[in-house]
Amino acid sequence: MSGLAMSFSAVGLLAGILFFAASLTPSLMPRSYLVQGALSGSSAALGYGVGVAAVWLWRYLEIPVPHARAHTAVRWIAIILSVGTAGVFLWKAAEWQNTVRSLMGLGPVESVEPIELAAIALVIFLVVIVLARLFRQTVRLFSRVVNRIVPRRVSKVVGGVLALVLFWSVAQGVLFKVVLRMVDTSFRELDARIDDGLTRPSNPAKPGGPGSVLDWQDLGRQGRAFIASAPTGAQIGAFFNAKALDPIRVYVGLNSAETVDERARLALEELKRDGGFQRSALIVVVPTGTGWVDPEGIDTVEYLHHGDVASVAMQYSYLSSWLSLLVEPGYGAEAGQALFREVYRYWSTLPRGSRPKLYLHGLSLGAMNSELSTHLYDIIGDPFQGALWSGPPFQSRIWNSVTADRNQGSPAWLPRFRDGAIIRFTNQNNSLNIPGADWGPIRIVYLQYASDPVTFFDFHALYREPEWMKNPRGPDVSPSVRWMPGVTMLQLLFDMAIATTSPMGYGHVYAPEHYIDGWIAVTDPQGIEPADISRLKAFFFERSRSIGYPPPSD
Repeated sequence: MSGLAMSFSAVGLLAGILFFAASLTPSLMPRSYLVQGALSGSSAALGYGVGVAAVWLWRYLEIPVPHARAHTAVRWIAIILSVGTAGVFLWKAAEWQNTVRSLMGLGPVESVEPIELAAIALVIFLVVIVLARLFRQTVRLFSRVVNRIVPRRVSKVVGGVLALVLFWSVAQGVLFKVVLRMVDTSFRELDARIDDGLTRPSNPAKPGGPGSVLDWQDLGRQGRAFIASAPTGAQIGAFFNAKALDPIRVYVGLNSAETVDERARLALEELKRDGGFQRSALIVVVPTGTGWVDPEGIDTVEYLHHGDVASVAMQYSYLSSWLSLLVEPGYGAEAGQALFREVYRYWSTLPRGSRPKLYLHGLSLGAMNSELSTHLYDIIGDPFQGALWSGPPFQSRIWNSVTADRNQGSPAWLPRFRDGAIIRFTNQNNSLNIPGADWGPIRIVYLQYASDPVTFFDFHALYREPEWMKNPRGPDVSPSVRWMPGVTMLQLLFDMAIATTSPMGYGHVYAPEHYIDGWIAVTDPQGIEPADISRLKAFFFERSRSIGYPPPSD
């Protein structure tokens, strides 16, 4: 045991335990001991690497080092300090987690299961260290071979490059060719499964029904759920005690046609067949990676317009959003562009006084791809009327540009952009009614929560404090959150992985009552009284909380 302990760098252990301790502090999402253990182990390994690199630099600069006896003593002191510091921070971890949980309406935890957490962290730490040492030995092996024909320092560079190529090739072969193929197969099978209770529509006006250009089976699991879950005109009418229409929903699955352009043309034909262009509002929806459309985002606008709404969506992947973004990053944008192009091309030929108002919508990866579905120069002469984009990922192009160019003094988590005529932001508290601001011809609303790591992840957090951390902070971000070099980026990375585990109305789980405010601002529904809005919010609030809405999306 002592031999194993002595094989570690004392400075590396000290840096590792500092990173381990820092990882126990709060970030955006509440963490279970499993997630915290993985995060803490990864952070400790990162800290250890920083410490080892510092020692190497010290020696490279030929600064004097302690003699052997002092060096041994320092190692044991580092081990003792590591154990003591770990105990103190593990004891404080529950208190830190509760600062996040209380903001999200969750009950406090008494303990973070420190023994289990530490065990998981230790395993992760050792695995990372073993891989790092294996990489180092591979570099040395290649360097020795290459050193026979080139100078020593050149051989080290070449050895490092060869080792990187080897490790990347192995990882790519295992991850992309084996694991991702298995994942893709699993998602395909899940997409093809017909859930209990979802039968082929008998209504000819429904996609997949008699006379439809779309086959019910080819819509996929998410498409069939989207079509079947639409509220009826009777349900909407009963809520308002007034006449209402059956909303029109069109969805094209990946199996509906071979190419993205063919699928887009099918969507247009079905939309025309079902009477979508005779409605007052037409919404082009870009789904998430699996093809899921958030029912909270669509149901709410259908109620607000008494069912006089048509919506159309097209699947572009079987994979969850983060895998789709990793493996096929261009597919979503390509699908969004093809669908919008077909719908817009036909819509723009219709008389302006009798055609529906045209809107865009997307959640998460769907929001980012919906942003990319059109270009200002293509629609400036005959623009669509607006967009509601919720939970835009941190890579979103327009979102990034607008946030960076926000008005001075407005926070990054709730920017104000110029005079608010085109783009506005909102969160849990409706911030769309800006005094003195009038909407222009296009209304774009971003619905985002300050606690959403999918939106506020930042690679630059590795070495600088993110803008959203600066005061004033969002209402759902703990005041105990602190920026720490390296560790904060890892915390946000793990937060992204669990972003949909938060209660509704926080993290990456968007609540229907907040969609309602956004849709009112974007679509300006007529004949809706404040009392109706309050009742509608209460109705959706109770529905979503009572039946666990929405179902897991990605």
